[in-house]
Amino acid sequence: MKYAKKSPWILHYDGSSCNGCDIEVLACLNPLFDIERFGAINTGNPKHADILLITGAINEQNISVVKQLYEQMPNPKAVVAVGVCAATGGIFKDCYNMIGGVGEAIPVDVYVPGCASRPEAIIDGVVKALDKIK
Repeated sequence: MKYAKKSPWILHYDGSSCNGCDIEVLACLNPLFDIERFGAINTGNPKHADILLITGAINEQNISVVKQLYEQMPNPKAVVAVGVCAATGGIFKDCYNMIGGVGEAIPVDVYVPGCASRPEAIIDGVVKALDKIK
């Protein structure tokens, strides 16, 4: 299977999650799951990122941040929504300040199921996002 000509750089943003999915994202970086075998590099700069990986729902306070991160990323880019909260708002969807899933703020390319999403599913979502950016 052939991927992008360069290593995909991933920007991880925690919307408003319970941190369950965040812990699983960090597990992707350990030697057991090793997302770096696909050439993926974790970055903190949206101007260098190819994939925006978001955990948690979108609320009134972070919607502008999510939109700004997305707009700062160069094209081609992909968005991966990790977990049920990022997909629909999850258990937080009825809170007074919640807008909903990531798709309410920016276009999403890949949805990763789960609560919390397993590292294998997150890596699968990143690999699917690679098809969009190649």
